[in-house]
Amino acid sequence: MMVSWVKTDSSRRKVLGVFAREPLPGRVKTRLSPPLSAIEAAEFYRLSLQETVDRMSLAGFDPVIFFAGGKDYFRQAFPALLLVEQREGDLGARLDQALAEGFAAGAEALVLIGSDSPDIPVRLVEEAFESLSEAEAVVAPAVDGGYVLIGERRHCPALFREVPWGGARVMEVTRNIARREKVRLAELAEWDDVDDWPSLVRFLRRSPGLASARYVGGLKSVMAREE
Repeated sequence: MMVSWVKTDSSRRKVLGVFAREPLPGRVKTRLSPPLSAIEAAEFYRLSLQETVDRMSLAGFDPVIFFAGGKDYFRQAFPALLLVEQREGDLGARLDQALAEGFAAGAEALVLIGSDSPDIPVRLVEEAFESLSEAEAVVAPAVDGGYVLIGERRHCPALFREVPWGGARVMEVTRNIARREKVRLAELAEWDDVDDWPSLVRFLRRSPGLASARYVGGLKSVMAREE
């Protein structure tokens, strides 16, 4: 069923979506365990998600949460935001469905980010929407070979098929598909996901003042490993 949730005013027809999972131990940030325990990793994820949504909201966006897991958690955590449930399938299928639903609901431009980069620059997201005034799709590559952001103003399902999700070739394959499908793809500056120990260390050094960084940086397991 199509979900009609895009408002008719021009500002809301440009939609920022945040992909999120319920922060359950053993289900999120598993590549950070060890050194984090499953409970610590889940709390780090919860703080990262909250921080991502708060920062984007303060910047003037009205994020839509594309959620996986129990809806009650997201209702309590984000009572003022629209919640849209992710569909079944791999990451590509879920991104495809989210974008398709957004355009069916009236979006003119839709940008998706995750909660793996709590310090993703607001300006990077703004540039994504600006790029979509000319490009048909936009990505911000990730340090690990994936991407931290993808957006479209014309949906191209092929961009999410035949992609080796979770590997180092996601961005490379996405570029090749865009060329094959003649999609005008804009690329923004690279940013860093926080999903393993090296990227966590980079995050702690880059953004020590964030609540998520203060939490994980103060854990004994992390402090011992950094020494």
